[in-house]
Amino acid sequence: QVQLVESGGGLVQAGGSLRLSCAASGLTFSNSCMGWFRQAPGSEREFVAVISWSGVSTRYADSVKGRFTISRDNAKNQAYLQMNSLKPEDTAVYYCAAAARRWPISSRPSDWHYWGQGTQVTVSS
Repeated sequence: QVQLVESGGGLVQAGGSLRLSCAASGLTFSNSCMGWFRQAPGSEREFVAVISWSGVSTRYADSVKGRFTISRDNAKNQAYLQMNSLKPEDTAVYYCAAAARRWPISSRPSDWHYWGQGTQVTVSS
């Protein structure tokens, strides 16, 4: 069974930073694209960032470009999302996702195979 477990969420003031982690098990991590999505209350799940199996290629949503950085450590089977200059509109449940697909991978949630349980990020103004 594939399992993705997010951690690192919490409450932070606007302008602050958080680092989310995703621990993966049960899959060939180095051959999977890894991504982050988020879902605010009353909203649909939206794409945040994705990284290729090699870590060479990345893509970001326009709303987070220049503030967030996705990375991965294949030796540790972990993916990360460094979030800087956080804004209240970043408040959401953040989900780690994995896809056994070649790069490039779609930003549609339906194209992703595995999901974590989510971790809450709340940014106060």
